[in-house]
Amino acid sequence: MRFLSLIAAALCWLAAVPAIGQTAGEIVAQNRDQIARPSRQTIGPVIAALAASGDPMADDILSAWADKRLVIRKSDDVLLLSAPEGDDLALTALDGTAAGNTAPSEVTALRPNAGVRGLIATALVQFTLSDPDPAKRRAALASIAQDPKAEALEPLRAAIDGEDDPALKAQKQRLERLLTLRFDPDSAARVAAISSFGSDLGLDLRGALNPMVATSRIASATPPDANVARELRPGRDLTEAEAYDLLVDANLAPARLTLEVQRAALLANLKDGAVGGVPVAELNTQAARDRAYTALEASGVVPVAATDDEAAAALATARFYEVYAEPDRAVTDAAKAALGRIGTTVGAMQTADLALDGLSLASIYFLAAIGLAITFGVMGVINMAHGEFITIGAYTGYVVQLYIPNYTASILIALPLAFVITFAAGVALERLVIRHLYKRPLETLLATFGVSIALQQALKNIFGTQARPLTSPAWLDGAWVLNAVVSISYIRIAIFVLALAFLGFFLWLMKRTRLGLEVRAVTQNPGMAASMGINPDRINVLTFGIGSGIAGIAGVAIGLFAKVTSELGTDYIVQSFMTVVVGGVGSIWGTLAGATMIGGLQKVIEFFNPSNTLAAQTYMILFIILFIQFRPRGIIALRGRAAGD
Repeated sequence: MRFLSLIAAALCWLAAVPAIGQTAGEIVAQNRDQIARPSRQTIGPVIAALAASGDPMADDILSAWADKRLVIRKSDDVLLLSAPEGDDLALTALDGTAAGNTAPSEVTALRPNAGVRGLIATALVQFTLSDPDPAKRRAALASIAQDPKAEALEPLRAAIDGEDDPALKAQKQRLERLLTLRFDPDSAARVAAISSFGSDLGLDLRGALNPMVATSRIASATPPDANVARELRPGRDLTEAEAYDLLVDANLAPARLTLEVQRAALLANLKDGAVGGVPVAELNTQAARDRAYTALEASGVVPVAATDDEAAAALATARFYEVYAEPDRAVTDAAKAALGRIGTTVGAMQTADLALDGLSLASIYFLAAIGLAITFGVMGVINMAHGEFITIGAYTGYVVQLYIPNYTASILIALPLAFVITFAAGVALERLVIRHLYKRPLETLLATFGVSIALQQALKNIFGTQARPLTSPAWLDGAWVLNAVVSISYIRIAIFVLALAFLGFFLWLMKRTRLGLEVRAVTQNPGMAASMGINPDRINVLTFGIGSGIAGIAGVAIGLFAKVTSELGTDYIVQSFMTVVVGGVGSIWGTLAGATMIGGLQKVIEFFNPSNTLAAQTYMILFIILFIQFRPRGIIALRGRAAGD
């Protein structure tokens, strides 16, 4: 009988195999009864024959069948394709010729069940993957990647050689390897697919490998016929309660008897002063109560349950294992090795990404602090309004973009304009306020703090409290992506380049120009500089103006990624002062070192405590306080008036 069954099954498969040159319409006609009343167990060969026929109509027939548009016309019992056309249906013969229109009541639609539709959908994959439209092929690949199934593997393999788009071909090859390592029945092919990815860090690869090393816990009386990860010891690798629960789940032991259930059962079966043959007077120990309950179990009065002693005995004889969900050990070994390599590489890449973030933040702090470092070093003035000059620069960029819609041109104009405006504001502040408060640092600090509050309120009155947009050019959109872990936005790269440009500018200004020579002379010894014909007041006002102008340029750069509000500067004034103090007052190199230290430290703290930015800032400030205790003049100490102050 078994032999006859095999012959019958083979005949069913052979009946569906198309002859050479057989059209899709001929295959449908040959298997009409199976198509009209399909069964998932027998219709597979028919669908496969349609998919392999090479007839362009096969795609239309399978699609119509899946969409319940394959109909039988009642008048002549002919199979046709249908499509809505007004109140009627437009009919198409299986060879693609028009067959007229008819009312929906004149046809019977074939309605395949969910299982048959799944087989049809799998067969249609190869048509979509080979569609002339690249967008449809790309969408098919995205659909397979989103919901990978074993049925898609063979159609995907068949579609690779005929792909003429290099990018899509590479995408198909990658997806084929991902499906191979998950669904191919050949263990060697799966291992080879895993090894082929090398140092690839893709999330899709990790998503495919992780289920292969996923484990579950089981209990067994004998070593299991499974891919064992390790043997577990109750009391060390898992608690005794967890271990006994595994025994219960495996039907190797009854549920544990609780004291409440035991007490209720004993009270319910109290007869003639005894329970289960044990006198009530003896039930004052747990061992006696366990004997009584065991006797009740033997008589079938109460359900079987394990006492503490019985549970301990069961745990002593059973063994517990952690087993892989993947049954093939060669595959799990390859997956673990690949995940180990990926983990090592990801760790290194995360370190590199953290370093890039730290450098990016350091460049922002350097831009914000460089002007403050110069004014503080030359003049010994603590300017609490420095943050508002940053804000003025950001608002300058916003106003320029209101009149110049080209974002590239507007930024190029806003940068020098912000310098001019904040330079003038700095000169005005120095002439009107600061020059009258030299040698009085506390009064200077309080006065500039008052100016800061006044400027904030003025900006609120002019621009309102709502955040204003400062849009970056299109060429600064997106990020430079090195791999799945390391990336940095183009705006941050531009700010980093701008910071380097200012570093080079200041080195040139201070080392190669007369102004720089005079600034260095006033910084080191203002009395001696004055005796040599240098006007310290002129140097002070120029220095303060330049420092304020740089703050304006920093505001334009910061406004490209931060919200432009009247409080923008307050977010950076504290970090700017910390950068100057830690780096060394009045030193360009010290400011750079301080910005690098603070930016890197902040990113490291945020990495270990990402959910609490306030705590991260607190830790950073505490670290800086400790640092200043050991090096009060900063990383690069300056000699001269600022150092003496």
